[in-house]
Amino acid sequence: MVDKLVNSEANARRIAMVESCFGSSGQPLAVPGRVLVGEGVLTKMCRKKPKTRQFYLFNDILVYGNIIINKKKYNKQHIIPLEEVKLESLEEDAQYKNGWLIRTASKSFAVYAATSHEKKEWMAHINKCIDDLLRKSGKKAVAEHAAVWVPDVEAPVCMHCKKTQFTLINRRHHCRKCGSVVCGPCSNKRFLLPNQSSKPLRVCLQCYEVLTSVRSNNSNDAHKINSQDSSGEEDSDDDDETQKGQPETHDLFVVTEVPLRYQWGTRYRKTEEEKTTSNSISCLNLSF
Repeated sequence: MVDKLVNSEANARRIAMVESCFGSSGQPLAVPGRVLVGEGVLTKMCRKKPKTRQFYLFNDILVYGNIIINKKKYNKQHIIPLEEVKLESLEEDAQYKNGWLIRTASKSFAVYAATSHEKKEWMAHINKCIDDLLRKSGKKAVAEHAAVWVPDVEAPVCMHCKKTQFTLINRRHHCRKCGSVVCGPCSNKRFLLPNQSSKPLRVCLQCYEVLTSVRSNNSNDAHKINSQDSSGEEDSDDDDETQKGQPETHDLFVVTEVPLRYQWGTRYRKTEEEKTTSNSISCLNLSF
């Protein structure tokens, strides 16, 4: 079904609509062979707190952005190549349900759907797109993925020394190798992690010891210690949804209580013209 939509006018209009939602801040999404499979709202676990994000699944990439204007406009466009993605289901707890990890070589994070059915649908469609993409390209799945950052609220004290309490003065830091929340003294080393950055990144002392003990003799993989803080501490997706000085339009919600605008293309209702030309132009009814 996806192959039938590749060169269709309906698919081109759908992709153009997604591009218009991001405006001039987003990258062009219309490329030969790309198909919009589905879309919906998921809760993304950011560093400071969970936030709603609009996700678009294409047959080769996953795109998401911040919801900012009446749930119709988005900014801070993020594009993830599906050939780098690995999904891992998360066990449910008292607060968050229907979640899974989206792992890539450069960044990994958790997302949550509103219902278990929607979680299954998302994971099934994403995994199907990944399998098809790898099979057609002949590439192998990425073996190493970035660590998922532990949310700030889960670490009132340093996860390594167990002594330092975090305050306005004693900042939290994240190890880029293991994702732990650590204090400054426990993460005062830098190591080059090429999949994540061209600059040496902050790592905890434990990971630094492991990395230096197994590093390659290749000078390109050698670590670099720098007095300048190049850790890139802030999560670029952890900022407010709105422009500076404008109020945020969405409150934090509990994923199990708020209905999800889960669509798989239901936004794109068939026009009379589409109905007469094809009965299969609907992301909602895509069957792989």
